[in-house]
Amino acid sequence: MDEKELMARLAGLEEPAVLATIVSAKGSTPRKTGARMLIGREGVLAGTVGGGCGEGEVIAAAQGLFEGGPPATVRVDLTDDFTSWSPAVCGGIMNVFIERANPERFGGG
Repeated sequence: MDEKELMARLAGLEEPAVLATIVSAKGSTPRKTGARMLIGREGVLAGTVGGGCGEGEVIAAAQGLFEGGPPATVRVDLTDDFTSWSPAVCGGIMNVFIERANPERFGGG
C-alpha cells in the first residue's frame, strides 16, 4: 500500500486511528524510514512497519494513545540475542513514532 492509498483510507475513517511512522532505521530492518501503518483499536487497518513481533510492539504501544496517552517513539530492537532461537531475526533497530492520525475522532482524548 502506497502513501496515497494509506491517506485515502485515513480520510474515510470514522473511528479513531493511530499513525505509526518509521522515523529511523539502523542495520537490517524489514521496512525503512518513512514506512507507515494505520492502527485501529482492533489492530492494523492499513500499511505495515515490518510485521512480526516488532510490529506487534508498535500495535501494543498504539493502544495507549486510544486510552489518552501521548504520542511516543517506540524502539523496536530486531537484533538477535543469545536466547533467540528464531532464524528470522533481522538484526537492526527501528524507531517508530506513533501519533493520533485523526485527533478529531478521539472525542477529547
